[in-house]
Amino acid sequence: MKQSRVMSLIESVANVIVGYGVAVVTQIMIFPVFGLHTTLAQNLKMGAIFTVVSIARSFALRRVFESIRMRSAK
Repeated sequence: MKQSRVMSLIESVANVIVGYGVAVVTQIMIFPVFGLHTTLAQNLKMGAIFTVVSIARSFALRRVFESIRMRSAK
């Protein structure tokens, strides 16, 4: 069974939403260790930028691997 592009995108978005929360919490905990002091708003903004990049990366990779799988199935 082939996964549709829409379902690929939904899966990627769901994965990244969870990752967004993990990333923001990690930034809040780790940045001070390296002497970086940011506000919650700054952490949320940085997390949002990384989230958009992550969604695009995840979607693109999924489509590449789906294309490879479909070629192998022929």
